[in-house]
Amino acid sequence: MTAQLLHYSRLGSGEPLVVLHGLFGSSKNWQSLAKLFGENFSVYSVDLRNHGSSFHNSVMNYAAMAEDVERLLDHLNIQSCRIIGHSMGGKVAMILAHARPDLISRLVIADIAPVAYQHHHDELLKPIMAISLDDIGSRTEVDQALATSIPDPMLRGFLLQNLVREGDSWRWRVNWAAIKQNMDELIGFLLGESDWSISTPALFIRGENSDYIDAKGVAVIEYHFDNARIETLARAGHWLHAEQPKAFLQSALDFLN
Repeated sequence: MTAQLLHYSRLGSGEPLVVLHGLFGSSKNWQSLAKLFGENFSVYSVDLRNHGSSFHNSVMNYAAMAEDVERLLDHLNIQSCRIIGHSMGGKVAMILAHARPDLISRLVIADIAPVAYQHHHDELLKPIMAISLDDIGSRTEVDQALATSIPDPMLRGFLLQNLVREGDSWRWRVNWAAIKQNMDELIGFLLGESDWSISTPALFIRGENSDYIDAKGVAVIEYHFDNARIETLARAGHWLHAEQPKAFLQSALDFLN
């Protein structure tokens, strides 16, 4: 059986830049920034497995996801590229850079460190998976059903981008069941605390109001990355590229160019 390819969209022209989204996201979250990066690069915005328009699979770990990206690059005949990875996508990018350093010339990691986290996201998954889409008439109904469990309207709006209408019915583009089943893999980090290193030039951009790259994360990055620097984006949280897009764009471009 032929392995499935990840879905992607392409914008711009120039040397290839691959963008990998975070958990519960998709390439669509990066559309606006992809257009701006496209003034300098050929931007490939990718949907990782179980997200966006890409295939669903019960297996979901960083080795498999990095292989998915490697397979796509091979299909596109891309022998070297720059990569931007946010959160989960950042971990995928790091695993690929470790396995295939020849494929990645520069690495931008947005608000994630190569460590295990404690965020199980049960408070998001349980209410979403409890909704029966057969009984839903509109997106507003789903929004209202989630409002008590997920009171942040911006977070609900982000999650509801994954709800799509097909004919007379609704479906989730995200494979919630596979994510729930593999959450320990997703909050962990494949390489763990073993003696590994990555020499690819890397820029870690963290949000000033985020705790995803704390003092321990900084120490781990400095220990395992031979050629990395860390920048902090003011007035930004974990979704720093959406909260401060201009500052994120400038910081990333200065490094990627």
